[in-house]
Amino acid sequence: MRQPSLLIGSASVTGASWLTCAALLGAVAFAQQYPPQPTQQYPAYGQTAPPYYGAAPSFSPRELDDLVARVALYSDPLLAEVLTASTFPDQIQQAAWWSHQHRYLYGDGLARAIAMDRLPYDPSVLGLIPFPMVLDMLAMDTGWTQQLGAAVLADRSDVMDAVQRMRQRAWDAGYLRDSPEQRVIARGPGWIEIVPASPGYYYVPTYNPAVVFYRPARGVSIGLGISFGPRIYIGANFASYGWAGPSLDWRAHTVIIDRRPWTRTWANRGQYQHYQSPRPSGPAVERHEKEIHQRERHDDRHDRGRDHDR
Repeated sequence: MRQPSLLIGSASVTGASWLTCAALLGAVAFAQQYPPQPTQQYPAYGQTAPPYYGAAPSFSPRELDDLVARVALYSDPLLAEVLTASTFPDQIQQAAWWSHQHRYLYGDGLARAIAMDRLPYDPSVLGLIPFPMVLDMLAMDTGWTQQLGAAVLADRSDVMDAVQRMRQRAWDAGYLRDSPEQRVIARGPGWIEIVPASPGYYYVPTYNPAVVFYRPARGVSIGLGISFGPRIYIGANFASYGWAGPSLDWRAHTVIIDRRPWTRTWANRGQYQHYQSPRPSGPAVERHEKEIHQRERHDDRHDRGRDHDR
């Protein structure tokens, strides 16, 4: 795992040494927050974000830029999962608790445990359980999560435009480039795709929004502005949790889940069902045996050889 950069790249940096030092300290603190390391400091199980009421909200372009900044550089499939999951903020914390309690599970064993425990969450939320750092970020900042979800429901076209604006800024600043973890495909202004370098293998990028969206000051090296967490493998057993062809159609401003448009909106949010099979009803039930899945995890990791193929 590469370490986050400690080099400041903000356009507001001046030649004053004290200001440069302050910016560096701020960059380090911010980079440690997004995404945060998995933690147990969630609100109590069952505490949920308040439901949406009233008319659809509206956001200015600058507000949307701020909302999407911390996830704009995620690969397109992972970002599609984050955008859809954010529209269920009342389920995020509970899913994060389950994920933390079952952090010893990986790969197919994790997928089987999700099914056996009959987790009553939307598949888009279940699809983030293999990504504890991402789920933890959503659970720790429910205000931001709810705002992002509201924006996605109210006008996802504007949200996707904001993502492209931030990607363009990171590209222009020199930070967003191909890496061993992901490919960056710049098809033109306002159309930058990010895809995994190896199909099925995902890495969560870690970066400081106060750095990577600004050109570095003169004489300051770009360095490693974007670093990545461990490799996470998403296999066929996660297809029913939104991982059957997730993508983003930038030209049509459409989120694709299960190879078809995801059309949940503010107006139909109470009735929309994207998945064919209904979610389990009632509370989650601990049905699997920890020892069995620990052994399966050992076997899976032995077969795959390295990293956290979750």
